[in-house]
Amino acid sequence: MIKRRSALLTALLASLMLSQAPAQANGLDDIIARGTLKVAVPQDFPPFGSVGPDMKPRGLDIDTAKLLAEQLKVKLQLTPVNSTNRIPFLTTGKVDLVISSLGKNPEREKVIDFSRAYAPFYLAVFGPPEAPINSLADLKGKTISVTRGAIEDIELTAVAPEGVTIKRFEDNNTTIAAYLAKQVDLIASGNVVMVAIAERNPKRIPALKVKLKDSPVYVGVNKNEPALLEKVNQILATAKADGSLEKNAQLWLKQPLPADL
Repeated sequence: MIKRRSALLTALLASLMLSQAPAQANGLDDIIARGTLKVAVPQDFPPFGSVGPDMKPRGLDIDTAKLLAEQLKVKLQLTPVNSTNRIPFLTTGKVDLVISSLGKNPEREKVIDFSRAYAPFYLAVFGPPEAPINSLADLKGKTISVTRGAIEDIELTAVAPEGVTIKRFEDNNTTIAAYLAKQVDLIASGNVVMVAIAERNPKRIPALKVKLKDSPVYVGVNKNEPALLEKVNQILATAKADGSLEKNAQLWLKQPLPADL
């Protein structure tokens, strides 16, 4: 009798524990049921995200968020964030996804998961499309403008072959101006800076010549959300195949989508 009561008590306690355990979260089901996709986006980092003349958000990240919402057949709710609070907004449940020029590194991978890459972000040497430069060795004899102390200055200095002249300027605007004025042959900068050049002088849009550092951007997803992560990856893969990601890259970055993205 005592053993039977003990077994019944154990079964009762186990049942109570199971009934009180939280249900396994499913972000994808929650989004569909709610009818709204909540996304953290940048508001002061063009061309990925900024506020347009009509006071509405615009940019590559905003268009990517719209693409996901459209494919999920839900409304889109955008939340402006900065580089400091974008991940906390995700992990605390304020948003479902982070689409904010988010790069991947080991520290971040411990906290959140990442989708496949949806856009390029890199440092490189750029120049006229017709310039026959395909490798670091081809830079010999060329003059390259770069912003002093910037990461592209550090990366270029570390790998530049002998015979390269690096002209350092104090800010990005002067670095760009030197290229546009043809005071230098090439310019080393980030691919987003090429958008500013394209807007200022469409006839001298630099083409990618030598990549210095590659750091593409990804959609941030909470840990333990395999269904949501899989769906995001599926949508992005389809968007790459049908040319939607290429269209975004051409529109906002003024550059083609890299073949290896």
